[in-house]
Formats: sequence, structure tokens, C-alpha cells
Amino acid sequence: MSRVHARARTHAERAGDPLDGLVNLFDLGIVLAVAFLLAALSYLKLTGILANKDVTVVQTTAGQTTIVEKQGSQVHVLHVTDQKVAGEGTRLGTVYRLNDGRLVYVAGH
Repeated sequence: MSRVHARARTHAERAGDPLDGLVNLFDLGIVLAVAFLLAALSYLKLTGILANKDVTVVQTTAGQTTIVEKQGSQVHVLHVTDQKVAGEGTRLGTVYRLNDGRLVYVAGH
């Protein structure tokens, strides 16, 4: 028969709860998720979306241009394609192409 010394009875169990490690893993998972999100935004050069300033990002792929515009807390996404459209409508303004390639829209009345 084994004996338990009196000194062993006064010490608390040092192993602890085995599920305590899961709490630490959950915290680590949250930190990694935020880190991956920030890395993805940084890679796409969209970190300005997290700031309190207005941002416009233009991405061009084969045949399509995507414009992401953030004004205040609202984010608008506009997909522009090379497709031609026809129809009737009212003239709203004029678009000018500057020498450096930028487009300027002048609203009409």
C-alpha cells in the first residue's frame, strides 16, 4: 500500500485544468485572424479603408475596372466594363480626359 505524506496533502495540484489551454488557443486564433486581415488589406493597398478619411481605390483587370469608394462610414463598389450600351436619357454632365490620363467629371444642370 502506498502512503501519502502530510507535506503532499498541503500542496495544491500543479497540473491545473487541461482545458485551460484551449482558452489560450482561442485568443491566439483571434490574434492570427486579425493579423491575416491586416496583411490582406495591406497587400491590396486598402488600409485606408480602416482610417477615418475618404478613400477611392481603382483596380483594373482585363476588360473590367473596379472602383471602391469610401465616404465616411459608407463603402460603394462600382464595376465598370468595356461593354457598350444604348438608350435614351438626359445629359447630366461632361467628362474630360486630362493630359496625365485622369478623368474629370463636370456635373451639368
